[in-house]
Amino acid sequence: MSFRRFPVAPMVALAALLVALVLFSVNSEAVLSQEGSELDEVARRALVFQRIAADIEAGQAKVTPAEREPQGATPCVGGMAGSYPCDEVDLLAFMPTGTIGGGSGMNDIWGWTDPTTGKEYALAGRTSGTAFVDVTDPVNPIYLGNLPTHTSNSTWRDIKVYNDHAFVVSEASGHGMQVFDLTQLRNVTSPPVTFTETAHFNGFGNAHNIVINEDTGFAYGVGTGTCSGGMHMVNIQNPTSPTDAGCFSADGYTHDAQCVVYSGPDSGYTGDEICFNANEDTVTIVDVTNKAAPVQLSRTGYSGSEYTHQLWINDDQTYLYMNDELDEYYLGHATRTYVWDIADLDAPQLVATHDGPTNSIDHNLYYHEGRLYQSNYTAGLYILDATDPMNLDVDGFFDVYPSSNSTNFNGTWSNYPYFESGTIVVTNINTGLFIVDYTGDNAPPQSSQLFLPLVAR
Repeated sequence: MSFRRFPVAPMVALAALLVALVLFSVNSEAVLSQEGSELDEVARRALVFQRIAADIEAGQAKVTPAEREPQGATPCVGGMAGSYPCDEVDLLAFMPTGTIGGGSGMNDIWGWTDPTTGKEYALAGRTSGTAFVDVTDPVNPIYLGNLPTHTSNSTWRDIKVYNDHAFVVSEASGHGMQVFDLTQLRNVTSPPVTFTETAHFNGFGNAHNIVINEDTGFAYGVGTGTCSGGMHMVNIQNPTSPTDAGCFSADGYTHDAQCVVYSGPDSGYTGDEICFNANEDTVTIVDVTNKAAPVQLSRTGYSGSEYTHQLWINDDQTYLYMNDELDEYYLGHATRTYVWDIADLDAPQLVATHDGPTNSIDHNLYYHEGRLYQSNYTAGLYILDATDPMNLDVDGFFDVYPSSNSTNFNGTWSNYPYFESGTIVVTNINTGLFIVDYTGDNAPPQSSQLFLPLVAR
């Protein structure tokens, strides 16, 4: 959830900026509509930051005591799983923030499957640290422990995995990149415990996101105070000894990205390491094969751009799916997914858009086996059939924030849909961790079995 060209400023600085705007009699609506100057960008983001803070505070106030209580397996029947609206998605378990380490809210999430034991784990970001939850038995999840933040608390924390290690960054000042050996989770006999980081990288301080290419062993810190906010490249092939590898700053701030070894139709780049970047107002494609001399292949804007937030490509690397975090907020349309044809990396084309059934703001999306798994703030988890990229269609949903589908920054931050079991883990900023299961067409085999005893009763 963020959209800033600069690191998170202290509240005092934000307040000073807003006071300055008032003193100069700048009308906020005019500021939001102006383009071109750095002052306008700073003012716009400061005002949006204030709106986010107000939204989260108001959202927390709306959460009922019942919504902060653990909840067990509840099938989706007649469009509801208990008090949660749903379609083709069952609730397996809910763990409130207070039961998985605490803090003032949740944020990012990722997953890890132990290659030795086959156990599945959710790695859930919170304002104050990272929670590790064993979801192998998804109706009986076990909170194993907490990795505290390296410095201070922050709304923003991001986690990715490489070679059985978790890599954690945050917007907290001086945080750097924490490295945590995930095989430690095998040995927790009396949970929960407080973990310590295995290693630490201090080549950057704050970072908005961490991007990892598991095929090459390189991590990319984005939205840092280095590389003009662009891609700070780190060699993590030896996970406990990360080293600087390069920098891409030509297009300024990168909010999020996906980096892959290219095997798509643009044969001139076969085998190269290509990063697809969400760069605030463009989709920017960069060849980072040579870390010392990365090459920008294209930088493409689009109509209706407000804040190019996050993206993911399909398995054959022909289409890219993107969300814009502020278009619903400023333009008033329904949740919009942008579909790009990336067959030509030098000239990607926006070829379709899909508008969802609510006006909720979209945040993070991921492609997996022909489906998009979208975390759309107040509307919750949406699952879209993407077998025909030009005609996306809703397959199912689970609304983790049932009090509203309004256009604000409450509800789900992110999800992780890549467990072989089919279990999906979803964070709700306001309440905690949801563990759910898609039960629609071509769902994993476990989906049709989990609730047989419940249905029989």
